[in-house]
Amino acid sequence: MAEQFDLSGMKIPEHVAIILDGNGRWAKKRLLPRNAGHAAGAKTVEKIIEDAHDIGIKYLTMYAFSTENWNRPQEEVKALMKLLRNYLKDCIERANKNNMRVKVIGERSRLDSDIIEKIDELEECSKENTGIYFIIALNYGSRDEITRAVRRLAQDCVNGTKKPEEIHEKSISDCLDTAGIPDPDLLIRTSGEIRLSNYLLWQLAYTEFYFTDVLWPDFDKNELKKAIIKYNQRDRRFGGVKEK
Repeated sequence: MAEQFDLSGMKIPEHVAIILDGNGRWAKKRLLPRNAGHAAGAKTVEKIIEDAHDIGIKYLTMYAFSTENWNRPQEEVKALMKLLRNYLKDCIERANKNNMRVKVIGERSRLDSDIIEKIDELEECSKENTGIYFIIALNYGSRDEITRAVRRLAQDCVNGTKKPEEIHEKSISDCLDTAGIPDPDLLIRTSGEIRLSNYLLWQLAYTEFYFTDVLWPDFDKNELKKAIIKYNQRDRRFGGVKEK
């Protein structure tokens, strides 16, 4: 029986961001097609949302599809979009059942119109929910997000509604897809990869990182607890000096 971890007395991170990696390798180890790994990974997403809520996490952001993922084989991209359609359809019912608010971040114009409609419907129907706030990064790339924010601010300057000297860090944060959402306290990446992959580069400035070799479909509540325990062992000073 796996060791059970107790979080009693520990500080629970308000916002956890996850790079869910390893679906393909999980499938390969089992001599299954990559799409089977993505399907298994989608089930893990559902379970981890419930686990995060039970633990007391208030915001959970997951990297579902990056701007670079379009470079994958066309058949795999089609399968991922089919899986996404099914997930969005189910998520509308699940969000209201579980009092979960959902927001999708990323550039939507490249997505098919039916997917955009489902996203709009999901956000609208869940906007008054007060439970865990689930953020899905879809066709998301942090450099793209920052570029869009800079263009918006530049246009404000051209229009005369803002002066360059009036642009501060908050001005930029307010133009990002995550405006109004606190920066992540903890970033988790599965499957042993140790990089950010163009994910929340602005928002992760003072986030604690946790990397695990566990493949995403095998990630469970106990693994999430292990990450939180490691988070509690960190000394977060935000650039300051800890008083003795």
